[in-house]
Amino acid sequence: MDQELSYGSDYKFIPATSIGSGIGIEVLPDIYSHTIQIVNICVVGNPATKNFVLVDAGMPESANEIISVTEERFGANSRPQAIILTHGHFDHVGAIIELVKHWDVPVYAHELELPFLTGKMSYPEPDPTVEGGLVAKMSPMFPNEPINLGSHIRTLPSDGSVPHLSGFRWIHTPGHSPGHVALFREEDRSLIAGDAFVTVKQDSLYKVLTQEMEVNGPPRYLTTDWQAAWESVKTLDALKPSVAVTGHGMPLSGELLANGLKKLVNDFDQIAIPDYGKYVNKNRH
Repeated sequence: MDQELSYGSDYKFIPATSIGSGIGIEVLPDIYSHTIQIVNICVVGNPATKNFVLVDAGMPESANEIISVTEERFGANSRPQAIILTHGHFDHVGAIIELVKHWDVPVYAHELELPFLTGKMSYPEPDPTVEGGLVAKMSPMFPNEPINLGSHIRTLPSDGSVPHLSGFRWIHTPGHSPGHVALFREEDRSLIAGDAFVTVKQDSLYKVLTQEMEVNGPPRYLTTDWQAAWESVKTLDALKPSVAVTGHGMPLSGELLANGLKKLVNDFDQIAIPDYGKYVNKNRH
């Protein structure tokens, strides 16, 4: 079965980092965020029960780090009940094949992401011309060919439930990618936002390195539908999350999160949408 698993031919280690790299934060007793280079993985589950789910799968060549993070939190040889992908960009599926082989667990994603996860379709090329900093300029080296998870990939349930995460529901938040999802728990208004919005200006090398905190739109160089991205941010703001773990940057809560999201919703065209770039609609209002 493992023969069917493959990364794209452009898969490779990306030499990018931040001061947050290697640092884990217990956001809530059952939500743990860990930074791998420039991206966050999230482990959801109470260590006392040993049951957990991994959300997203980090950068290329980070499988050993992810396994050690989970074993440190849940004990030796522990394994998640499933891996949930917010989307399939390279920095969120970087270690997925090694993890699937090591743990033999199912992977869930939105049906619109499946072509990128079953070897059928490449993501659009990153846009290095996009207004922004050095990370955008580096983006042509980022892998964008599809990976193939074969029979290990499954579609998220159509009723909005999240496998093995009772209390959470998934919300379709397209824009950054067609099948991007966020995970939300009504009971305590916890949000795992993926890249629908982030808490660092991901295009700026300086801000990525220093993890300077600000609520921002999705990473510009990979976002192809800005109107959908804006609608997705409005959807998440309407949930009034009390705490948010994002794909890039530090977790945010309380007033900082509420005010940052509100500002992003109101000024999305100024804050998030680049002034120019190949995926920017020239006729936008």
